[in-house]
Amino acid sequence: MISESATSWKAQLAEGAAGLFGGAPAAKATPAVDLKSLHAKIDELTLQNDFLSSALSKAGLLSAKR
Repeated sequence: MISESATSWKAQLAEGAAGLFGGAPAAKATPAVDLKSLHAKIDELTLQNDFLSSALSKAGLLSAKR
């Protein structure tokens, strides 16, 4: 018995193959996420990580080795 996921790649290839091999160019996909918000979240988490790392080091709960 062949699972659905095993054959779904074939269907995806059949749909997209024409665009890969000289068919009509596909519309360029725009990113579905906002990069500004992702960068802001990374900055926020980095700040929290640095703060907690410093606080744990001062409390003697974080060793110098990682």
